[in-house]
Amino acid sequence: MRSTFIIAFRDLSSFLKSPIFYVLTAVFLILFNYIFFNILNFFSFQSMQAAQMQGQMGAMGLNLNDMVVQPSLHNMGVILLLMIPLITMRSFSEEKKNKSVNLLLSSPVQLHEIVIGKFLACFLVVATMISLTLISIGLLFYVGEPELGPIATSYLGMLLMASCYISVGVLASSLTDNQIVAAVMSFGFTLFMWIIGWGAQAAGSDFGDLLKYLSLIDHLDPFFKGMFDVADFAYYLSVILFGLFLTHRTLDSNRWR
Repeated sequence: MRSTFIIAFRDLSSFLKSPIFYVLTAVFLILFNYIFFNILNFFSFQSMQAAQMQGQMGAMGLNLNDMVVQPSLHNMGVILLLMIPLITMRSFSEEKKNKSVNLLLSSPVQLHEIVIGKFLACFLVVATMISLTLISIGLLFYVGEPELGPIATSYLGMLLMASCYISVGVLASSLTDNQIVAAVMSFGFTLFMWIIGWGAQAAGSDFGDLLKYLSLIDHLDPFFKGMFDVADFAYYLSVILFGLFLTHRTLDSNRWR
């Protein structure tokens, strides 16, 4: 695993030296905080209305987790859907464009270590961006009493779903030497996996259940409710591993061309 961490550290250092990381992080935080504070302002307005109309018991019926944290993180998922392809697009596409991929693949490093190292570098970038939003979420403890458990599981769910985005993005990057094409392919597939459950009602019962199971967003809801479901965790882990497996097979086939 030492080679994996070396590759991850190399890619992470390269990314941190690039202005892309700081621009993406700034845009991500601006969008998230704008949405978050608008949702919080709407919650505050509803709380005041409930207090005026029904007294203190009405205000207590409003839940910070359900009305602020959950919709904010749902919107974060949408923002990440747009941002992560811009992070993963350079993973292998840049190596291919610079003609350094052959040197990397012929190095005395196992192919799976290269794939995991690239994935880990992107994950650390995304995890850093997500962790910065905890500053805003932490403000809720000054204005109310949100439940810590659902917040923790919600962030775990977000990291798992983001990891699925990353796995797909790394796969897309391994298929082409054009970073823009890689980003578009990654965005298109992850968006499809996001909305695939929308067709469940129009499909039959069995096929509809399959579509709902394949939907990335449907497996996130239990995490938002403070539940850790092994089945949902296994789904996200399966998507991540399958994406990395396909990346491994794609690069392995390139070795013999």
